Amino acid sequence: MRFTRAALTAAALTAVALAAVAVPAAASVATAATTAAPATAPLVRACDLPGPWTIGTSAVKIRKSPTTSSTAVGVLYKGHRFTVHSSRSGWHYITDLTTGVKGWVSGTYVYRDVRMCLD
Repeated sequence: MRFTRAALTAAALTAVALAAVAVPAAASVATAATTAAPATAPLVRACDLPGPWTIGTSAVKIRKSPTTSSTAVGVLYKGHRFTVHSSRSGWHYITDLTTGVKGWVSGTYVYRDVRMCLD
């Protein structure tokens, strides 16, 4: 499951990068053909960007350091809002905005929501 999320995230980010590179080239071709692109067309659409952080279970322990043997300092529940400050070795340093607790959570349960454009 984690590999699938990582692969989808990589694919989405590659699509965003390719779209950003391809847009200037497409614009110059459109100008040569005297067909101008609309001025309001965004270079990167919102559906191309990674979604918000979410948890894939009902609750995750917030730990003092990024190991499973570390002391639990709190619990991040599915409905809580949180901010990810940094990531390393499959762990994320977060602040639970609901309770104010700071600590590490496993990347197995906390991940970016993957989105894609269908058009």
